[in-house]
Amino acid sequence: MSISPAGLAAVARVFERNFHEQKELGASVCIYWRGQQVLSLAAGFADREKTQAWTEETLAPVYSATKAAAAATLLHVLEMQGMSEKNLVREVWPAFPIAAASFAHLLSHQCGLAALDQGSSVWDHASVIAAIEAQVPAWLPGDGRHGYHPRTFGFLVDECVRRMAGKPLGEVWAQQIAGPMGWDFWIGLPESEWSRVASLVPGRAEKGDTEQGFYKEFMTAGTMTRRAFLSPSGLHAVQEMNDSKAWAAGFPAMGGLASAKGLAEFYQAAIGAIESPLSPAVQRVLRELQVQGPDLVLLQQTAFTCGCQKDPVDAAGKKMRQLYGPHLSAFGHPGAGGCHAFGDPDEGISFAYVMNQMALSVMPSARSTAMVEALYRDV
Repeated sequence: MSISPAGLAAVARVFERNFHEQKELGASVCIYWRGQQVLSLAAGFADREKTQAWTEETLAPVYSATKAAAAATLLHVLEMQGMSEKNLVREVWPAFPIAAASFAHLLSHQCGLAALDQGSSVWDHASVIAAIEAQVPAWLPGDGRHGYHPRTFGFLVDECVRRMAGKPLGEVWAQQIAGPMGWDFWIGLPESEWSRVASLVPGRAEKGDTEQGFYKEFMTAGTMTRRAFLSPSGLHAVQEMNDSKAWAAGFPAMGGLASAKGLAEFYQAAIGAIESPLSPAVQRVLRELQVQGPDLVLLQQTAFTCGCQKDPVDAAGKKMRQLYGPHLSAFGHPGAGGCHAFGDPDEGISFAYVMNQMALSVMPSARSTAMVEALYRDV
């Protein structure tokens, strides 16, 4: 089936409308189809003062959209070691606190290590690992529960990669995956690229946003949601992500920087539409559902593969939402504030949207979901 020219035109209209109606500042959207770029748009400004134009080469922090690439890196390293997602984490990390946990459990938020009781800082990797090793899990793999690990996820995958490869995950990603492919997607940005980074602008809470659901729990002391998003400490404010120290650090859960093109190219590889260092086995694991149900941190229905999200389905197998388009095979990951990216193996499509005007959202905002809906209207 061919991607619809009318759908691409509709995406372009939504993209333009976002600047007039959704307070977009600077943004880019990129769509690939079966190895070919079919749409690339960039507009607006890379800074609040509107002195620097946003271009297709503009990079922006993509927060949790980094998690998919981090998972792919761990899966790649496991494969190089003759292992897979089915191996136990303790085979690599003997002091990991859950004896029965597999890498699949770890990568799909089933290990109950989303919040840490022992104080630690994102800037001190060893202190975070010590806190993880001392943590009593809030739930265990196999007990039917799961909850998003917004910050600890990066340290969990990074520590495993360091133990196998002898270097941080971001270095492996750059040297063995993204670098050879020329992807503009970084987990640890070199100084030579700093001039291309857009400044993020914080989102504003609307009336009622903090009075119910996720944000009510996030604002309530002691809740699992709040604890998960505040541990380990550091890098909580948007302004801190505008500092080159954060860009260079290479935090695998939330520290990636990318252009829309770089994200879209990664998902072309993840769905097998182009040849890449990601093997068919790694591609399979990135898309295979591992767990679905009520999320104890995000407080909504979620569905996870090893490192990516899917749209959850109801008892009849029908999608409950379409953040990733209409097809059940699609998978991806959003980033805080609104960035969004996914791959659709059924159609050979990958989609990526990157921006600098943050929204108050842990899931994709209407700015991106309206483009996804437009893209698939005639597919």
